[in-house]
Amino acid sequence: MTHDFHPTMLREYDIRGVVGDTLSDADAYAIGRSFATMIRRAGGKSVAVGYDGRLSSPMLAEALIRGINEAGVDALNVGLGPTPMLYYAASTEPVDGGIQITGSHNPPDYNGFKMVFQGRPFFGADIQAIGAMAAAGDWDSGEGSAQTIDIVDAYVDRLVEGFAGTAFRIGWDAGNGAAGTVIEKLTAKLPGEHFLLFTDIDGHFPNHHPDPTEEKNLADLRKLVAERNLDFGVAFDGDGDRIGAIDGEGRVIWGDQLLQIYAAAVLQDRPGATVIADVKASQALFDRVAELGGQPLMWKTGHSLIKAKMKEVGSPLAGEMSGHIFFADRYYGYDDAPYAAIRLIEAATKLGQSVTELRGGMAPMVNTPELRFQVDEVRKFAIVDEVLARLAASGAQVDRTDGARVLTDDGWWLLRASNTQDVLVARAEAKDEAALGRLMAAIDEQLALSGVVRGESVGH
Repeated sequence: MTHDFHPTMLREYDIRGVVGDTLSDADAYAIGRSFATMIRRAGGKSVAVGYDGRLSSPMLAEALIRGINEAGVDALNVGLGPTPMLYYAASTEPVDGGIQITGSHNPPDYNGFKMVFQGRPFFGADIQAIGAMAAAGDWDSGEGSAQTIDIVDAYVDRLVEGFAGTAFRIGWDAGNGAAGTVIEKLTAKLPGEHFLLFTDIDGHFPNHHPDPTEEKNLADLRKLVAERNLDFGVAFDGDGDRIGAIDGEGRVIWGDQLLQIYAAAVLQDRPGATVIADVKASQALFDRVAELGGQPLMWKTGHSLIKAKMKEVGSPLAGEMSGHIFFADRYYGYDDAPYAAIRLIEAATKLGQSVTELRGGMAPMVNTPELRFQVDEVRKFAIVDEVLARLAASGAQVDRTDGARVLTDDGWWLLRASNTQDVLVARAEAKDEAALGRLMAAIDEQLALSGVVRGESVGH
């Protein structure tokens, strides 16, 4: 028995497709069978499985567990919940790996799989190996067991373990995503007043799209914070591994700005520690980490890549512009948005300032959001290589960590190829609007030299 996946499904950091089109229960079965075979051959015996609130998730979970069992591996089904709850199960239960079925922040008809293998991120070549094994029918056979457990309360208890925050008035927008029940239980354990939006888990996402890094999706939270005069608000993506935030004045606190707040608190306890952020993060963040006595480290975009780098260098804290925040300080080193919300309360308490004051104290920067525009999949990496070659020839100051990040007297600009879509990603940051205009002109000039025009920005 063999199985071929649709060519668009096997991504750099996860497996993803459109249900009924590029993704079916047969794919879920094959993923379970291949992954479990890899676990078994590495000496493992069991895999934790969780799933988000999408309509297709229970069906895919059933097929996935069947595939795991038929490879002779046991499945521990932790049920409906956010991705970090599955990561928690994989970190604390007697299992050798974990798979979360989730479409993350994608439209309702999408779904996918995020994996952890014996405590490490599972991505890149690992995911390609799943496809190769399925195509060859290179699967172990056996009879594994399936057990269902409820770990929601244990997970929530772990989120508040050792909590050292004071009482704030906070808005929470779960976006009808998988973190809804967790947010209800979590806020019941916290001091202060908590105002909850859209905690009903609903795969139709009837209120707004669950992606807190798009400002339009924060409109309901902003309204709540304003009407109730709250201290701040937090929002979550569809599977609860990315956080968004606004302060009491309704200003967005972007991922790299949140990281500035967390770094100020963590570096008090871990002086000199390395703080990692992706190449899309503001120069203001890297400068602030250095100012606080930490070691700033710019790394490649991608939650799996960041997690692997954290382990390599022993970093207690990392983050991405996209809202993935990783704490290895008093926690497990994975991206957990409900936990990041807890740490925001703690950071404000520890630093003795309100979240609004912390946000207001940051150096004002003029920058673009993440600009994502479609290009030919075959050309995307080649275009970046061409740009890098021209920049090298011109003597420009370039960081090549992930694409081209170019430092000029005006500020910096970035051009990189997405690992998960047929898009190029651009971003620029400057000291004023005129300088930003010059940076964007430099990006467009480089694109033109490679025969590309920067089109409309597209979603993740």
